[in-house]
Amino acid sequence: MTTVPNSTTTLNRKKVTALSLRNKKAAGEAISMLTAYDYPTALALDQAGIDAILVGDSLGMVVLGYENTLPVTMEDMLHHCKAVARGARSALLIGDMPFMSFQVSIPEAVRNAGRLLQEGGMDAVKLEGGRERLETTRAITAAGIPVMGHLGLVPQSVNQLGGFRPQARQAAEARRLIEDALLLEQAGCFAIVLESIPARLAERVSSSLEIPTIGIGAGAGCDGQVLVTHDLLGLFERFTPRFARRYAELHAEMVQAFETYKRDVEEGVFPAQEHTIDMADSEWAKLIEELDHAV
Repeated sequence: MTTVPNSTTTLNRKKVTALSLRNKKAAGEAISMLTAYDYPTALALDQAGIDAILVGDSLGMVVLGYENTLPVTMEDMLHHCKAVARGARSALLIGDMPFMSFQVSIPEAVRNAGRLLQEGGMDAVKLEGGRERLETTRAITAAGIPVMGHLGLVPQSVNQLGGFRPQARQAAEARRLIEDALLLEQAGCFAIVLESIPARLAERVSSSLEIPTIGIGAGAGCDGQVLVTHDLLGLFERFTPRFARRYAELHAEMVQAFETYKRDVEEGVFPAQEHTIDMADSEWAKLIEELDHAV
């Protein structure tokens, strides 16, 4: 039988920080990260002892039903960040900077990053891109905001990349990615997500950096792993990325539960006596008497 973690160690663990992740890499300990977009999921991830929670702009697809992440706004992100921050107390909370929240100008990028911490309750932010984001990364970190980088398949550039497909499979692209990773580290990133790139390349990048790498579709050679929780739970039915492993099939279970509920309502099985509120016979008699006199 599956049990919910309830040990003192899990529920009262120390707050995970950006430095915590770096220390885990130095100690050779794997880093766990998953996405969350609401209070109950964040609470469950925290109880499970997950190191870091990403409030990803992937919410645009798995929660809001968009075709990609581009329509997600700062207001969307803030709404979901606040919910996650109310649910998770120990995990490192990272808020994705959505499309056009950091590309227009550096001052606007710093301001939006600050909002994710000040209003959204996040501990850090993540933004996509390599060398073209160095000045932005420096400015955000200079404001005291930890920045996680993101290289490889960067979903906000899906139109430019020609779809959701693996990246850096050619030598020139792979070399550029290695260079970008080193530049992001120098610019102040505390960690870098490597998405959908060859495993041997991700391992080479990871060994070249002092900061941790978090892989998603990048093999086992990264310092940690992240998945979209809806993929892990089998909640997103539109498609499942090749690199995602389903640990449950909750969408199918939800449909089954809804069908059973519908049948119970139609057949008069629900609500049963145990689901109803009772009223003392004396009080009911008093009500009926009052109603009769009123007539």
